[in-house]
Amino acid sequence: MIKIRAFRAIDDYDACQKFILGHQRVLEDIGVKKVTSSKNDWAENPAAFVIIVESLDGSKIYGGSRVHVSGGTQLLPIEEATGFMDKSIYDIVNEYAYNGTGEICGLWSSKEVAGLGIGSMLIPAGVAIIEQIKLDSLFALCAPYTVKMVENVGFDLLDRVGNKGTFYYPKLDLVATAMVLEDPITLFKADPEGRQQVFTMRQNLNGQRVEVPRCKELEIDFQLEIPNLDAWFKSGILKKNLYL
Repeated sequence: MIKIRAFRAIDDYDACQKFILGHQRVLEDIGVKKVTSSKNDWAENPAAFVIIVESLDGSKIYGGSRVHVSGGTQLLPIEEATGFMDKSIYDIVNEYAYNGTGEICGLWSSKEVAGLGIGSMLIPAGVAIIEQIKLDSLFALCAPYTVKMVENVGFDLLDRVGNKGTFYYPKLDLVATAMVLEDPITLFKADPEGRQQVFTMRQNLNGQRVEVPRCKELEIDFQLEIPNLDAWFKSGILKKNLYL
């Protein structure tokens, strides 16, 4: 059994450091030694939320993803990564930020869980938690293998930026695709299976159940209810976006 847990980055320093080390190893394995949007300042960003896949005792981390909210101490990763190539991304993010926007980013999984479909669990989990933090939209900058994953939960191509939505990033021989989710509550454009997966997670934030990603049964302890949300809303970060 593994655990999938959500929390605000500033509330769990140790877990963030494990996330950083694990993600760094995965990037190095594919020949990427420095990624603009993978700077580790997010661990101190009060507008960053983290989802990790870990052992039940928390001693090992097998993968993770993050949701960054616009209005924190950093630009969204998609702005940091692509803004120097296409400045229009700043205005586009600001448009969406008025009603609360963010980005799902930093998706990775270790070799230890290869073939279990962990990535296909983390993206729906990221969409499922944004109702708790009151976002109206969500961006993603996708590697080729994650485009279909985000489309399954309702993301559309953001073709107003780059070369019809694509950029050479993080290296000239790698292509990243800008995507946006405009209806994170209803998921009108999601595939039926993807929509149901998000709805199930949203309606059952905590608890153990068996999932079957990639036709393999996997027992998971979900802990997707974000602790200390009162502190998040008292931070005023979402309200800042009203004055952009």
